Amino acid sequence: KGVEEWRNKTNAVLLDVRTVDEYGQGHIEGSVNIPLQNIHAVKNNIPDLDKPIYVHCLSGARSAQATSVLKSMGYTNVTDIGGINSYRGKVVE
Repeated sequence: KGVEEWRNKTNAVLLDVRTVDEYGQGHIEGSVNIPLQNIHAVKNNIPDLDKPIYVHCLSGARSAQATSVLKSMGYTNVTDIGGINSYRGKVVE
C-alpha cells in the first residue's frame, strides 16, 4: 500500500533506513538509502521540509524511529510505511 502511494505521488521520496549492507542485498528500485544511525544526513539530501517522504526498514521498528526523528527535524509530510519484509513487489540489488 505505502509503496504504491509513493509511486503515485509526484516528487515523493522513498527512504530506506536500513544499513548499507541490507540495502545492498535488495531494495525497492528508486529508493534512497540513509541508515537510521545517519538519519540527520537527510537534510543534505532532502532540503525541502514539505516534500513527501515515505520511510521503510526491514520490520518497521527503525522506520518508526526515523519518522519520529524526521518530524522533530521539521519535516511535515512523513509517512511510516513499515517493513520491506512484507513487501511483495520487485527488489533490485
